[in-house]
Amino acid sequence: MTTATSVGSITPVFVRLKLSLLRNGLRQSAGRRAAYVASIVFTLLFAALQLIGLIVLRGNAHAASVTVLLTAILALGWATMPLFFPSGDETLDPTRLVMLPLQPRPLVRALLVASLVGIGPLFTLCMFAGSVIAMAHGMAAYVTGVVAIVLALLVCVALARAVAAANIRLLSSRKGRDLAVLSGLVIAVGAQFVNFGAQKLGSSGLSTLDPAAEVLRWVPPASAIGAVDSVSEGSYATGVAQLALSAGALVGLLALWQRSLTRLMTSPDGSTLQAAEPARDTAGRSSGLSRLLPAGRTGTVMERSLRYVWRDPKTKAAWVTYLAIGLIVPVFNALQGTGSIYLACFAAGMLGVLMYNQFGQDTSAFWMVALTISSTRDAYVELRGRALALLVITLPYATFVTVLTTAMLGDWPALPEALGLSFALLGAMLATGAWSSARYPYSIPQEGYKNAAPGQAGLAWISIFGGMLAAALLCAPVIAFTIWLHGSAGGDDWTWLLLPLGTAYGAGLTLLGLRISAPRTAARLPEILTAVSKG
Repeated sequence: MTTATSVGSITPVFVRLKLSLLRNGLRQSAGRRAAYVASIVFTLLFAALQLIGLIVLRGNAHAASVTVLLTAILALGWATMPLFFPSGDETLDPTRLVMLPLQPRPLVRALLVASLVGIGPLFTLCMFAGSVIAMAHGMAAYVTGVVAIVLALLVCVALARAVAAANIRLLSSRKGRDLAVLSGLVIAVGAQFVNFGAQKLGSSGLSTLDPAAEVLRWVPPASAIGAVDSVSEGSYATGVAQLALSAGALVGLLALWQRSLTRLMTSPDGSTLQAAEPARDTAGRSSGLSRLLPAGRTGTVMERSLRYVWRDPKTKAAWVTYLAIGLIVPVFNALQGTGSIYLACFAAGMLGVLMYNQFGQDTSAFWMVALTISSTRDAYVELRGRALALLVITLPYATFVTVLTTAMLGDWPALPEALGLSFALLGAMLATGAWSSARYPYSIPQEGYKNAAPGQAGLAWISIFGGMLAAALLCAPVIAFTIWLHGSAGGDDWTWLLLPLGTAYGAGLTLLGLRISAPRTAARLPEILTAVSKG
C-alpha cells in the first residue's frame, strides 16, 4: 500500500471480508446455519445469565475479586483457544495475505477491528460490562469502566492474534493441527480444576478468592477491570496506574503482532528451504536414543513405540490424558482431605490401559511389523519390547505419583505397600493387555475423536474392560495379603514386605502374560492385520 486512500480503506474492507466469510459459511448447508444460530442463542443466553449474576453481585464485599478473576480467565481463554482450535476462524491465518501488497501496521489495525466481529467478542463484552456494573460506584468509576471495557477487550483480541501469528507456522502444519486432539484433555483437566475450585468456594466462601485477586489486579487485562474498583474506592492514582498497565500491554501485544506479521511476510517457510540439514540432525537424535536402549529387536521395538508416543497424535493424546488423570485423581482427593494412599494405584492403572490394543495403535502400518514376525519367538520379543517401552515411562511415573500422594497425606509408613500394590497392578495389566491385544484387536481411526472404527466398539469394550476385570482378579492375592496383614496382630510391622512381593508378583505376571500371548499373536497375524486396518 502506497497511497493514503488505500491505507485508509483497508479497515472497512477487512470488516466486510469477515462478514462475507461468516455469510458464505452459513450458505454452505442448512445444518451449518442451524448450528451457528443455535450457538448464538446459547452464547447469548449464557451471557445474559452471567450478566444477571454479575449485576446481582453488586454490593458484595468480594465482587471485585470475582470480576478480576473472571477477566483473567477470559484472557487465558483468548490466549489458548487459537492453539487448540486453529481452524475455528479462517482470518486467524495471516499467511493467506502474504501475497497481497499490504503493510504490517495498517494490516494489524484492520485485523484488530475485524476481530471484534463475532460471538466471542460479544460474549466477552457482556462479561466485562457486567463486571463494571458489579463494581462501579460513582460517575468517575463508570467513566473508568467504559475505558476499562474497551482496553480489556482489545487486549484479549490482540493477545489471541499475537499468539496465533507467532505460532501460525506450527498451527498450519500437521503437528500444529494435532494440538486440537489435546483440546479434550484441556477441557477434562480444566473441569477438574473448576470442580475443585467450586468445592473450595462452597466450603470457604468468596473470601478465598481475595489473595489471588490482589495479585491479578495488577496483571493486564485484569488490571483494567481492577481500576474500576480502585476508582470506586477513591484511589484515583492506583486506577490510572492499572489502566496504564493494560494500555502498555495492548501496545506491546500490537508491536509483537506486527513483528510476527512482518516476519511471516518477508521470511521463507520450510517449503522453500533445503531439508538436508534437519534430516542429519534427526538422524543424530535417533542414534542418541538408540544408544540408550537395548541392542537388537527389543531396542528397535522400544524406540518405535516411544516415537509413536511423541509423534503420533492419537497416541500422544492418550498418553497425556492418562498421565494427567492418573495424577489428578489421587492428588485432588488428597488436597480435599478425602484421599487415600491406595488411590495412588490409580496412576499405574491408567497407564496400564495403554498396553491394550497395542497393534491397533499401529493402524495399517502394522503390516510392516507383521512381515517381521515369523515365529513365536519373534512375537514374544515384539510384545516384550512394547511392554518395556511402556515401563520406561510408567514405572517412574507411578512411583512419583505414589510418593507425592504419600507426602501430601503424611502417611509414610504406607509407602511400601502402596508401591507394591501399584507395581502388582501394573504387571497384571501388562499381562492382560498383551493377551487382549492378540485376542481382541481393533482399529483406531487417525482422524477425528473416535477411538474405534465403526462396528468395532464392542471389541474395544471387551478388550479394555474385560482386561481390567481380569487384571483386578489377578491382583486378588496381593490385595488379600494386604488385608490379612492389616487385620492380624503385629501385621502392620510387616507391610514393607508388600513392596518386594508386589514387584516380583507384577514382574512374574508380565512375563507369564507375554509367554501366553506370543503364540496367539504369531498364529493370528492375518486376523490381527485385518482388524487393525479397517480404519
